[in-house]
Amino acid sequence: MALLYLLTSVFLPTSVFQGAVSACDHSVMTSLTAHGEPARYFTFPGLAAAGLPHASTTRHFPGVTSPAEPTAPFTAEARESLGAVGLDLSRVAYARQMHGADVAHAITRGGAAGEVDVLSTRASGVPLAIFTADCLAITLWDAEAGALALAHVGWRGTVKGAAQAAVGAATALGARPARLRAVIAPSIGPCCYEVGEPVIGEFTRAFGHARWERWTRPSSNGRVMLDLWRANEDLLAEAGVDPQAIENPRLCTACHPELLYSYRKGNRGRLVTLAALP
Repeated sequence: MALLYLLTSVFLPTSVFQGAVSACDHSVMTSLTAHGEPARYFTFPGLAAAGLPHASTTRHFPGVTSPAEPTAPFTAEARESLGAVGLDLSRVAYARQMHGADVAHAITRGGAAGEVDVLSTRASGVPLAIFTADCLAITLWDAEAGALALAHVGWRGTVKGAAQAAVGAATALGARPARLRAVIAPSIGPCCYEVGEPVIGEFTRAFGHARWERWTRPSSNGRVMLDLWRANEDLLAEAGVDPQAIENPRLCTACHPELLYSYRKGNRGRLVTLAALP
């Protein structure tokens, strides 16, 4: 049986979370439940309690290949591992992610869904998979409507509206934004995400300086530390999602090379966030 324990009490020193935008904020962090030792994947307590099969993998999870390859991006070992949480990877749908906001709507079967960054479905038992290694993977679920959407959101996706597109995709399937549960998987935090141009210019054009400045703190040489977590929490809320229904563990990929992959830190590999309607 998988070993379960609360991530906050095992992996993460509180010093990592001191501050607001300047670091991973422990005061607003929620728990993850880790499976295995070392953890192979996490589940979110809120989604698990509500009955949504899902998982967010770590670097210790076996059997993940590239979604760009012509074969399915999971081996038999991966399929066996996630069968325990109700995810049938023989039916998994995934995409060639393009750092945009295009949507594959109302997926009914597994396989490649094209060049998109948002996947949605009303089909029971069809897992949707998002691949990351610093970018955000956002899961949206309306249990009453039976609508599910997952989004891959980096800085480009934030500018292009991927989070809002995911809310729209779920809404198109009958969801109501105010009923959506949202979770943000482990991803790069404001403690580690230093950016300059062209990111600053693109955010200024998309959001205006006064607005997007709330999501940053100054760094050096005209650069800033960017909080993609807060940015996307704000954008989800503006799209109608209840801020109290957004579950974000605030676990930074760049801070935890022993546990997670980070493209920015040179720890190359793929983390996967998956969910399927029950």
